[in-house]
Amino acid sequence: MHQQHQDLIDRDRKVTFHASTHLRDFAHGDAPGRVITGGKGIHVVDRDGREFIDGFAGLYCVNIGYGRTEVAEAIYQQALELSYYHTYVGHANEPQIALSEKILELAGPGMSKVYYGMSGSDANETQLKIVRYYNNVRGRPQKKKVISRLRGYHGSGIASGSLTGLKAFHDHFDLPIDTIRHTEAPFYYQRAAELEGMTEREFSAHCATKLEEMILAEDPDTVAAFIGEPVLGTGGIVPPPEGYWEAIQAVLARYDVLLIADEVVCGFGRIGADFGSHYYGIRPDLITVAKGLTSAYQPLSAVIVGDRVWQVLEAGTGEYGPIGHGWTYSGHALGCAAGLANLAIIEREGLTANAAETGAYLQRRMQAAFGDHPLVGNVRGVGMLAAVEFAADPARRQAFDPAYKVGARIAAAALDENLIARAMPQGDILGFAPPLTATRAEVDEIVARTARAVDKVTDALVREGVIQPIQA
Repeated sequence: MHQQHQDLIDRDRKVTFHASTHLRDFAHGDAPGRVITGGKGIHVVDRDGREFIDGFAGLYCVNIGYGRTEVAEAIYQQALELSYYHTYVGHANEPQIALSEKILELAGPGMSKVYYGMSGSDANETQLKIVRYYNNVRGRPQKKKVISRLRGYHGSGIASGSLTGLKAFHDHFDLPIDTIRHTEAPFYYQRAAELEGMTEREFSAHCATKLEEMILAEDPDTVAAFIGEPVLGTGGIVPPPEGYWEAIQAVLARYDVLLIADEVVCGFGRIGADFGSHYYGIRPDLITVAKGLTSAYQPLSAVIVGDRVWQVLEAGTGEYGPIGHGWTYSGHALGCAAGLANLAIIEREGLTANAAETGAYLQRRMQAAFGDHPLVGNVRGVGMLAAVEFAADPARRQAFDPAYKVGARIAAAALDENLIARAMPQGDILGFAPPLTATRAEVDEIVARTARAVDKVTDALVREGVIQPIQA
């Protein structure tokens, strides 16, 4: 590593509190750092000029790829005119109005209004406030509980982190808060041993039954909403089993429970449809979007409010006066300008269709490369989302001892091959979410680099006696 790069990292260690980082190891130089200075297409470059394929599009967010100067130009032009003015008490800016129109056009029938934030986490905080307000206006102050899923990811705030169903986001933070519950994850591969032999559709019915049992145990008059990602993201990149959303929605309708679709990852083309809700036949009351809204060129999130909920919000302010919810940066002009430029690129270049077509090729190539690998238990995905889950005994779905850190080691080996893939939490799972601009040739290169990384770690595990030598 060049001295200038090392000096920057040393300075960084002294001053920055990094997300999802081993704080002690990083601060004391025992965990690696890297300064990223640029990017083009599906590649990013560090301070030494080392180029990586970003197989995860940042954090599933750089849908249009890196280095799109037309987005930078849109932000610059807007900054010359108006960088910021608040959107409280009816104030607006032109890009915010145009972006709201575009979001509602893409979301389709049944959606009414758009409320802006900065991240998926704050958007889900807004969702919970809407749900509480909605039921208070309707005279049902006891109907406040929200059911999420184990392994769901909905943010890192106090409330949004409570919705998240992953251990690391709860431990030592006193989460979840008391109005949040978690039901079974729609994770067919990791189903419990007693469910062995179930078809996917039977497993979906089982998940719906578990949800209904929870609603009844809690008392339906206390359960306000259910939140779910169309495809589980950080919980393992898990497409729902066959018939899942149909079965879940039937339960929610029976007990008058609102449905919040968390489209932060799936929204704006990632799985080959404008929204995951369209792909899976989900009819949400509320939708959360962020990442792909601007492809992360500016921080921006949004809550899309359905007609049914909006009518109640309007009635509430008619009775109680202006709604007491606001963010300083809601509808930020630069974020909205970036969003408009980003969505124009997605539309003009057919990136949603590319996510469907090249995404299908990605799924086939991953399956061909790893489907029969002796260390691989499951290969799965949809569109430009894919995951490879490693297992000590794939035939019995038996996981490796976490002490071996197999997933993290394979992610590190991929980095040695200049490929960024993500070691997912709570399992030995390697995740992929490349920019939607990826070509077949780039998919081939992602798979080839992954295969070299998997082979390297497989050989090391054999040498260490963790697994038996693999017969050719």
